[in-house]
Amino acid sequence: MIGDCYPRRTGADFLTFVRRAVKPHAGKQIHVVLDNLSTHDTPAVKAWLAKHPNVTFHFTPVGSSWLNQIETWFSIITRQAIRRGTFSSVNALVFAVHDYITHWNTDAAPFAWTATADEILAKVAWVQTSVKKLVDNNAK
Repeated sequence: MIGDCYPRRTGADFLTFVRRAVKPHAGKQIHVVLDNLSTHDTPAVKAWLAKHPNVTFHFTPVGSSWLNQIETWFSIITRQAIRRGTFSSVNALVFAVHDYITHWNTDAAPFAWTATADEILAKVAWVQTSVKKLVDNNAK
């Protein structure tokens, strides 16, 4: 796990993080799954991607953060290190996050999907149909 904490969400900060994350894997094909946050799609990020054809960004559909497995990790760190914590400052919180990442990496293992692609796609189709019904009903 590679993580950083920034005071804002900017394209420049995101690019700093991506450069750091990609560096140890130079020359390899790298696929990065991202949500649709505007900082992931700035002109500077697009220019950097054009210069790094071995890096591919994949954006999750809007409202489908459950497809992004980092959400699972965010849930774990929230439950185990942040929720109900007492932090005397933002720096103390940042230290706790970095400390947790260090601890996590001592015994890290990849997450494995437990659903098949067909099950996931069926759920997506169901959600799309249900949302359409709700929108149609609210329009009446």
